Amino acid sequence: MAAKTPLTLMKEEFGEKAKLVAAIEKLAGEELWVSRTNSKKGLAHVSNAKLLRLHATFTEVKAKFGTRDKLVDAILEFERRTKDADFRKKLSAWPVPRLFDTYKSAAKRHSVKPAAAPKSPAKAPPKSPAKAPPKSPPKGTRKKG
Repeated sequence: MAAKTPLTLMKEEFGEKAKLVAAIEKLAGEELWVSRTNSKKGLAHVSNAKLLRLHATFTEVKAKFGTRDKLVDAILEFERRTKDADFRKKLSAWPVPRLFDTYKSAAKRHSVKPAAAPKSPAKAPPKSPAKAPPKSPPKGTRKKG
């Protein structure tokens, strides 16, 4: 089965592009959005694929963090730079998708890998003594042939 196009996905979820744009603008609000769009064109001229990605990103960020500031705090905490004011200022200028990508990368980089489940000793097969590999004859004693 072929993957659905962004147009098909947009029409299934929202019906029309104007509703998707309105949903993104409602989701973004002032606490998430950094206004970097062209004031003449707006979001209506952005591709459906980008709008769907924006909507997914804003939905997840809104659910996990609520605001940009909390997302920036989470990144600073993962990087162990909570007192670094210059880094906080730099991150505050970034758009939400870039911040969320940075957060996911930092979380992946600093996550603790789960320990392997301990095996029960009753089920483990008995260990046989390891055989040493055969030794090669000393130099000069090899037969030429």
